[in-house]
Amino acid sequence: MSSIELIDIAKSWGDATALQSVNLQIEPGSFCVLLGPSGCGKSTTLRILAGLETATRGRVVIDGRDVTALPPAQRGIAMVFQNYALFPHLSVAENIGFGLSVRKTPAAESARRLREVAALLGLDALLDRKPSQLSGGQQQRVALGRALVAQAKVCLMDEPLSNLDAQLRQDMRRELRELQRQLGLTVVYVTHDQTEAMSMADQVVLLNRGRIEQAGLPRTLYARPATTFAARFIGTPAMNLVALEGGRIAGSEVATGHDAAMLGVRPEAITFAPRGIPATVQGLEYLGADLVLRCAIGSQVLLVRTAGGCEAAPGDQVGLHWAPEDSHGFDAAGHRID
Repeated sequence: MSSIELIDIAKSWGDATALQSVNLQIEPGSFCVLLGPSGCGKSTTLRILAGLETATRGRVVIDGRDVTALPPAQRGIAMVFQNYALFPHLSVAENIGFGLSVRKTPAAESARRLREVAALLGLDALLDRKPSQLSGGQQQRVALGRALVAQAKVCLMDEPLSNLDAQLRQDMRRELRELQRQLGLTVVYVTHDQTEAMSMADQVVLLNRGRIEQAGLPRTLYARPATTFAARFIGTPAMNLVALEGGRIAGSEVATGHDAAMLGVRPEAITFAPRGIPATVQGLEYLGADLVLRCAIGSQVLLVRTAGGCEAAPGDQVGLHWAPEDSHGFDAAGHRID
């Protein structure tokens, strides 16, 4: 198992800045997810860690060794790309073992590693097939096998599941997580999908405009978002953020007890109560097990996530309630107020 440390990493091209002073510590044997919208710098961070990009400033340290100036082959890492990058004319076995043949690994050692990885990933019966004869999930396993056969202790993954359908993505998330734990790998995983991040990660690193917005346990980012950006990005549906005027919800006389510019509350933390805050149902979205209502209070709108069997219709008058500990205050700059 290997630790990873990024120290004051910055990257720019002329006037364009991709990363600004990124500092990150990743524990050995952990599953770290770099999360954020397109253009936030997560893939650039991964490529600098891999040695595929050179940082404008800063250092990359892997397992206590400064690898900033080393080429990718000398960093002791493996990488799985978004498009799998399989050779169409080679068999599964040849694709998995390609890196070993380039490194001139002895034939007996290569065969042993190939057998172990194929058994681990359930590819034993597919070794003679070409990539065109495989499903998307099987191709993803071959790409993963090519990384694992190198026996690197650090594995970098750049949105490896984005080409799969929803059900297969869910299955592969579980398999990847179990495999990482079984092998003791240190994984750095890039995604824009917060469901992937929350369900797989030991550590979520949320990036925004080239900076780390918040880093920590998935539970921490959900329960105590550090900024309004984190509050909006984490959670489905996203956290409600309503404007306050003098401690009251804008456009109403509802006092919140918060001396803040904005009040945040999760849709699933809101319940119906006969004597609750009066609100009007403006619309709804039926999701089977859940029902998401859009409710207006003054000039502000809150989403309420409740049971799918709830009987509600646009125009209904309802009472809303949430516990004081479920309220989150943010200042005018979007930072959390504790």
